[in-house]
Order: sequence, then C-alpha cells, then structure tokens
Amino acid sequence: MTLKQPPLAAAHAERGAKLTDFGGWEMPVEFDSIRVEHEAVRESVGRFDVSHMGQVTVAGPDAGRLTDRLVTNDVAELDPSESCYAAITDDDGVMLDDTIVYRLPDGWPNEAEYLFVPNAGHDAEMTDRWTRYRDEWGLDATVTNRTESFAMVALQGPDTSDVLAPETDADLAELARYETVMADVAGVETLIARTGYTGAGGFELLCPWDDAETVWSAVDCQPCGLGARDTLRLEMGFLLSGQEFDPDDEPRTPHEAGIGFAVALDTEFVGRDALERVDAEGPDEKLRGIELIDRGVPRHGYSVTTPDGTPLGTVTSGTMSPTLGYGIALAYLPVDRVGPDDLVRVRVRDEPKKARVTTTPFLDR
Repeated sequence: MTLKQPPLAAAHAERGAKLTDFGGWEMPVEFDSIRVEHEAVRESVGRFDVSHMGQVTVAGPDAGRLTDRLVTNDVAELDPSESCYAAITDDDGVMLDDTIVYRLPDGWPNEAEYLFVPNAGHDAEMTDRWTRYRDEWGLDATVTNRTESFAMVALQGPDTSDVLAPETDADLAELARYETVMADVAGVETLIARTGYTGAGGFELLCPWDDAETVWSAVDCQPCGLGARDTLRLEMGFLLSGQEFDPDDEPRTPHEAGIGFAVALDTEFVGRDALERVDAEGPDEKLRGIELIDRGVPRHGYSVTTPDGTPLGTVTSGTMSPTLGYGIALAYLPVDRVGPDDLVRVRVRDEPKKARVTTTPFLDR
C-alpha cells in the first residue's frame, strides 16, 4: 500500500527525519532523538506535524444536532470559537474513536459550523458514519472530509506563546483552553486552537495544505516526531487509539478508559443508554497507571500480575519516562482486586518487575 504524504514531507526529508507508517501516512518518528525532542517540549517548545489527523467539517441547519447525537459530550452547549473533547461510541457504548469537536469561529473560510478531528486513518470511516446517520435521521447537513485540504501543526511547551506571538496578530493571552480564533500566522489565515496532546500547554494550528511550509518555517523551534509525541502523551495518561481502545482488539467504554468526564448523559447520542448503565453500575475494569519500581521498560502486550503471579491485565502502552527516569505504563485492571498504591508485577522479557499502581497523569500529581 502506498503511504499518504503529509504536506510537509519535503521539509521533513530535508531535515533528515526518520519516518514511519502511522495510520496510512508516512510521518516523522524523530528528527534528532526522542529524548531531545521530549525535553524541548517539557522545558521550552517543540513543533509537530500532525497533518495525519483527520479533519471533517459539518455544515447546514442540522450540523450541530447531527454531531451532538454522534459524540458523547454536549456539543449543543458550545459557543462559536469553543471546542470540547469527546468519544465516538457504538450502540453498546464501545469507543470507536476519540475526537475534539470545534464550533468554528467567525472567519472560517467556508460555510461549515463544526469541525471534528478523528484519529489518523479514521477520517473516511467517520465521514461515512456522519453521512449514514444524517440520511437515516433525515437531517439537513453537509459532511465533508477535508483531511487532505488542511495541514495541522502542533506547537507545544511552556514557551510556545513566545515563539508564536511575533508571527501572529492573535491575542494569545486571551485564548483560554479549548478556545479557537481565526488569525494571521506568517501571512496565512490559520485556525489557532489552545489544545494539544502533550500536557505541556500550547496551540494547534490548522492552515491550508499548500501553506503548510510557510507556517511550519515561521515558528522556528525544535521539530519533534511521533516518538516524542507518544512519550509526552503517555506521561499524561492520554489515550492512544488502537492501543488504549479499539472496537475489535480492545473494546472499551469511556468509563473504563477514564474519560467519563467527556460523557454527557443528559444528551441523546448513540450508545447513551449503554453508558448510563455503566455509569450506574461502574465498570469491572479501569485504565490505571503503573510505575515500575525495578529497572525495566514496560511495553504494549506485557502481562501485569499480582505479586504472587495471578494475572490481572495487560499493558496497553508503556515506555521509559524521559522526565521521571523510570518505566511507566497503562493497563486495564479489575477494580475489585487492585487500586492505587497496590504493588503488582509487570513481566518485562519474562522477568517479573516490581511495580506500583497509580493514578494519572504521572506528572504533577
């Protein structure tokens, strides 16, 4: 299969990035090293090409109603320029994807009122889902897959505003978390959102595909790949589609995955009734953080047991935390058998490593 090329492919090649297949896209996994890039974001600022993420717009009189019924959070409460995090669930409440839904600000270059961002490789599937339900429910809305029309650049880190401010006419200090604005960035009309996937603060920029290099080059700072993006999000306990949830291989509800806060049960959405039952009864398993006490690096698929070897679960994501200096992991564990501060074992290369169950985020608890 031929991999899709992001709009910044030439810039990445010139910089000597190491590339990988992610969601059907050939994306940079690292430019210098994961540690260097990770530390840049935690301590200063880094830039990521996240153009592989989907972008789907919804326009028309029923755009809000359609989107509100297909995500778990309360889209109807969004004002223009606001956004929210949500899950997309099936009739059984199982997560198909997670997403950010934007109610677009004034100045957006087409008639769409909403934009939602599926994970890499899910854009066609979710466009079809919105279209299918629109037709089934007889709603008046236009659903458009714009993934190959726009580039996305994430600027993340405590010094992000210092790097971006000279290149934009936006008042960045006035932009609250999950708010957006249309503004000029290096001469390019750009959607600036105070969102991100690192826990380090910053912005995500959505601009026309053909203007990607202009925006990327204007915000001169450490380029970062998907490797650092993964270690950064894991330190925060953020979910990764395909690992913390997958409708086939890891079917999970938002309550199991720890994002019950993104479920508005007072709205009507696909999967609501199932999730109301889960909310009332509580899930049998929950996603927990695990910190290794012994030296070792936990990886996806490693088993988690009690100290005497009784199986408890399996690592969904794991790494050596560059910030903390020890191994961290996520795993679904039975709520009636293990909780925060309990000791467990993670089998790293068939050796049981002593570890402790904890809450997330791993940083700044």
